[in-house]
Amino acid sequence: MSPVTLLPFIVLIGAMFLMTRSAKKKQQAAAQMRSDVQPGSGVRTIGGMYATVKEVRDDVLLLEVAPGVHAVYAKNSIGAVLDDAEYNRIVHGDDADSPVVPDDASSLIESDDTDTPAEARIDLGKKPEADEVEDGKADGGAGAK
Repeated sequence: MSPVTLLPFIVLIGAMFLMTRSAKKKQQAAAQMRSDVQPGSGVRTIGGMYATVKEVRDDVLLLEVAPGVHAVYAKNSIGAVLDDAEYNRIVHGDDADSPVVPDDASSLIESDDTDTPAEARIDLGKKPEADEVEDGKADGGAGAK
């Protein structure tokens, strides 16, 4: 066999070596990032949830996902450790008075326009059944009969 015939195989083996080496470096960097997590760090999980690390254990982390709400996550579920400035920008917005996510669902509904047809409006409140109203059960059964 001539060296020209072996050249494509050599190039293919070299490319495979470089790709596996790159993937291995990324895995090592991710493992190092996860092992360096400290309490108080802001993190993003692989599911896209932002939280603050409260406690670090061997294979798990205790994350504060909301004020007073804690959850236990596996260390390998951490997608990124964020610096304080980036975490605050994402979670609290550029200005602390204007959060990225509103506290209520007011941004999900449109204004109270009277020209919106009744069938196009969605009422998410539970309405009492007609027979419950007649029996006085709509107010907890305390209705006068």
